Amino acid sequence: MTTQGSSFPAGGRRIIFYLFYDVRGVVDDYIPYKLARLRPFAEDIVVVVNGDLTEESRQRLEAVADDVWQRPNEGFDVGGYQAVLHRFGAERLAEYDEVVLMNYTWFGPVRPFEPIFERMDAAEADFWGITEHDAVDPHPHGLDEPMPLHLQSHWIAVRKRMFTSETWRRYWDEMPLITSYDQSILQHESRFTRHFEEAGFRHIAAFPAADYPSTPHAAFDAALQLIHDGCPVLKRRTFFHDPLYLDREAIIGRWIIDAAEESGYPGGHILQNMAHTAAPKILNTNASMLEILPDVDLGGYDRARPFRVAATVHIFYEDLTDELLDRLAMLPGAYDLYVTTTDETKAAFIRERIAARGDAQVGSSEVRVLPSNRGRDLSAFFIGVRDVVVGGGYDLVVKIHSKKTVQQGAGVGTFFKRQQLDNLLNSPGYAANLFALFQREEHLGIVFPPTVHIGFPTLGGAWFTNKEPTRELFERIGVHIPLDEVSPLGAMGAMWIARPEALKLLTDIEYSYEDYQPETEHGDGSLAHVQERAVAYVAGELGYHTRTVANPEYAAISHTFLEFKLDQLSRPVQGYAIDEARVVREHADTSIRLAQGFRGFVKEWLVRYHPDATQRLIRFRNRLRPRQSRP
Repeated sequence: MTTQGSSFPAGGRRIIFYLFYDVRGVVDDYIPYKLARLRPFAEDIVVVVNGDLTEESRQRLEAVADDVWQRPNEGFDVGGYQAVLHRFGAERLAEYDEVVLMNYTWFGPVRPFEPIFERMDAAEADFWGITEHDAVDPHPHGLDEPMPLHLQSHWIAVRKRMFTSETWRRYWDEMPLITSYDQSILQHESRFTRHFEEAGFRHIAAFPAADYPSTPHAAFDAALQLIHDGCPVLKRRTFFHDPLYLDREAIIGRWIIDAAEESGYPGGHILQNMAHTAAPKILNTNASMLEILPDVDLGGYDRARPFRVAATVHIFYEDLTDELLDRLAMLPGAYDLYVTTTDETKAAFIRERIAARGDAQVGSSEVRVLPSNRGRDLSAFFIGVRDVVVGGGYDLVVKIHSKKTVQQGAGVGTFFKRQQLDNLLNSPGYAANLFALFQREEHLGIVFPPTVHIGFPTLGGAWFTNKEPTRELFERIGVHIPLDEVSPLGAMGAMWIARPEALKLLTDIEYSYEDYQPETEHGDGSLAHVQERAVAYVAGELGYHTRTVANPEYAAISHTFLEFKLDQLSRPVQGYAIDEARVVREHADTSIRLAQGFRGFVKEWLVRYHPDATQRLIRFRNRLRPRQSRP
């Protein structure tokens, strides 16, 4: 029989056990921000760290918690709660009136904590939470019975009658070692509420599932409404979940961030954490991080505190010198100019043009003749002007180059050049608005144009054969960012504006020109192609997020072509994109299977869906073959 429960007593004692995990052991800003604002409502806060923790991060936690306990990364959050409850001890725990089990999987407070604690303190219950997940049939994690309604485990508060009971003791004593996400749902999150309700304890939710009948998972599907309703919790999953799901449910991450900021929450905390935990293209999509900037200066860039700017330009085609210098003249203030080129004849011409123009914004200028053009503009940046980028003298570095794309037709080459330059430096007002983004967002690391798709078959596989070399590079330099599956958030075209420190993991490497392919072999899988795809990921590893930028004209051109292409591709399998993608992929697999024998099917499947694995197999096969001399 379920009892009424009791309210939280006046002057009662509350303890919070806060579970934290990060693969690098790094505590981002959202954690101490949250814990500091929980402090008025808890006598003690104990942080349980699963796995690694840097010394700096430990100090950040110790500043806002009463105890920081580090343990092996075993058992997910369930194992952490189980271990800290055992370590703390039942006798000591009985000195408190309420224990709260919460974890790191949410941002907050996006609305004030005070009304929630005031309302829930007065409520008569044995345990309570912020949100409920409604019952679901069939069970999403494979059981034959429906998944029951339950409090979500990112915040469960338990009062004394329950946590001093024999039922509580047995629940945690008998909890098996959790080894998978599904098991943590089945053994704890979806089980906890019904288990204790059936034992006679009463639960309530601050934002019950019944108030959000359109979805069983309000914390995710109705995040915006929850903020408007006063919920202080915003789940992190919104920003790293499958974008096709968000598309189907019309979950707009950008609006959610806006709503949080309107309530006073620092949106930068969300982007900083997501930058180094989410795949960049997924984050770019879920948070709608493409900025459409007007040509009219909106006044957001404070020229009274200007950035120190280095403009780096690689000029192979000297006939484009004035065009590139015209673009740099759009920058909102002074800059130092560093030009790289390939021979003294070109250098003399470029120096003459710089002198003849006399652009007032140019502070100092230098033209460097490089010993090699292997790697083209990428080696020019990472070797030729590396000292400029790592020297600490600049706040922003601009990277552009003389782009002709001679391997493509004239129309495609011209479009690609404009797609890059028009979306970085379209006008003085546009450039000022772009610089304002860096002033507004201290963790904005790099901006570059969106993925080019007109004239190029990039969509559906823009990694080409560069994914495995990128993965190998990241393993060497310690980048843990998840790689996007199909296409990277890459600076295709290799033009960008960045904070030098955001590129540190790449610029710390002392490359040689021999690391790059010869100019005539500048193909996929080369270091240069890896580097242009890597910049957003290395920035994210250090907590810097990436934005793509575009001008209104390009946005109109791009969107109309994208809409038409998607319309044509969707015609055979009309429906939501999440379903279309599944059907198309299954159909492709079936077509391959019917058209070819087993060996051909396996080969085609590997090439189509796992090009990096294919490259590894080819290299392995070549190592097994006897070497032959070539003419």
